[in-house]
Amino acid sequence: MRIDRHSKALILGAAPALVLALALPEPVRADKFQACVERFWPAAKRAGVSRATFEKATKGITFDPEVIEAANYQPEYKKPVGEYVDRAVSPKRIENGKQKLIEYKPLLDELEAKYGVDRHILIAIWGVESNYGTQPGDKNVIQSLATLACSGTKAKFARSQMIPALKILQHGDVSHEAMNGSWAGAMGHTQFIPTTYTAYAVDQDGDGRRDIWGTIPDALASTASYLKVSHWIPGQTWGYEVRLPKGFNPNRYSDKNYKSLAQWQRLGIDRVNGQPFPRPGDKAQLFAPEGAAGPAFLVLNNFRSILRYNQAKSYALAVGHLADRLAGYGPFVQRWPTDERHLSLEQRTELQQRLIALGHLDGEADGVIGPATLDGVRSYQRAKGLPVDGYPSLTILKMLQSEAPPPAPPAAQSPVADTHPVGAVDQGAPAANAATQVAPATTAVPKAAPAPN
Repeated sequence: MRIDRHSKALILGAAPALVLALALPEPVRADKFQACVERFWPAAKRAGVSRATFEKATKGITFDPEVIEAANYQPEYKKPVGEYVDRAVSPKRIENGKQKLIEYKPLLDELEAKYGVDRHILIAIWGVESNYGTQPGDKNVIQSLATLACSGTKAKFARSQMIPALKILQHGDVSHEAMNGSWAGAMGHTQFIPTTYTAYAVDQDGDGRRDIWGTIPDALASTASYLKVSHWIPGQTWGYEVRLPKGFNPNRYSDKNYKSLAQWQRLGIDRVNGQPFPRPGDKAQLFAPEGAAGPAFLVLNNFRSILRYNQAKSYALAVGHLADRLAGYGPFVQRWPTDERHLSLEQRTELQQRLIALGHLDGEADGVIGPATLDGVRSYQRAKGLPVDGYPSLTILKMLQSEAPPPAPPAAQSPVADTHPVGAVDQGAPAANAATQVAPATTAVPKAAPAPN
C-alpha cells in the first residue's frame, strides 16, 4: 500500500525547489531538519522505542528533496486514466503475473481458502505495487517520513507513520539497513505503510517475523489479510465494463449514487459483452473516468475494498483489470479517447519511434512516457523553436509525422509478446505506483474463459 506512486516520470520544474525554500530555508535547513527529527524522541520513548534504536534509525539521515518531488507527482492522480492503466497492465506484466500464479499456486490456494480473496487480485496488487518485487523502493523509510513530516508536504500523514515505523525497527521485524521503501514510507513487495503493517501484516511462514520485505508468503498473506478486513466479498468481482446508451450523461451521477445493477440496467446500461449481470441486486456505482468518450464501468463492493489499499480510482481500476487479464479475460472493449491530452498506447509508441528516427531519443519504443521520452520531446521542441514543456501532445505527434519516416511495421509476435524489452527507452523509470493505503470488469471473454461473476 502506498501513498506513493512512484515515478519520477515528470519533473515539476521549479515547484519542488519552491516547496523546499518555503519549508526549510537553505542557510539553516540542516539544523532545522535535525531539530525536527529530534522532536519525535519523546513520543518514540513513550511508545517503547529505545534510545539506541532511535539514534540508529535517525543517525545520518538528511532532508531528501526527491521525496518532495515525488510527493508532488503521483501518476495515478496526474496521468490520464487510460495512460496509467495501459502502463500498469502492460503485456509484460500480464505475462510475468501468469508465471507467478503458477509458481505460487500452493500458497495462493492456502490464502484463498483462509482469507477468501481472489488470487488474481493478490498477484495484481503485487504487480502494480512493486512489479512483482523488482521495484519495492530504495529509500530509507525513516528519512522519507522525516522529510515529509519536517517539510509540511503531507506532514500530517508522515507524522502518523513515524512512531509506528520506529516501533517496527524496535521489534526487529526488519533491519535498519533493509527497511527501505517508497517516498511515502510504503514498504515491501506489496507496499504497506507502517500503520497498516502494524495492524494487518501476517507471519505466514511462521518464523516469528512479519517479513514483507524479503518473504513473499508474508507479503501476499498480509495483503489478503488487509483486503479481508476491508470487506472483500469472496467469489464476487470488482465490477463490469458496461456500454452507456446513446445520449447518456454519466456526469449526472456522483460517487454517492448507489443503485442495484438491475436499476442501472433499467437506465439502459448493459455489459459490453451482452451477458446478464449474475447478481442483479448487487449495489454498484457508475465510474466513467472519461465521460461518455471512453470505457465505463459499474463498480461493486470489491472495487471499494481495493480503494482501501489505495484511494486513487485509476489504481483500483488498474488492479482489477490486471487481475482479469491474469484470469484470461480480454482487454477493455471500448477504447480510451485520444485527443490533445490523451494519446493511445499506439500513438505514444509511434511518437517515440519518430523521436528515435530524428535522433532525439535513444532505445526502443515501448509506449511508456517516462523521463527519457520527456527529454526527447524537449529536445525536439528546442530544435523546432517551440515552447519547451516536454509534453507529448497530439500536436507534437502530428509534427513528427510530417517530417520523420514512418515506423517500420512490427515483426510477428505472440499474443503475450514483451512490449517492454530491456532496451526500451523508459525501462529504467519505476512502474506507476499506488497512492494511499487505505474487477472482473471484462469484457471480450475468450471462449475458454468463464464469465465474471
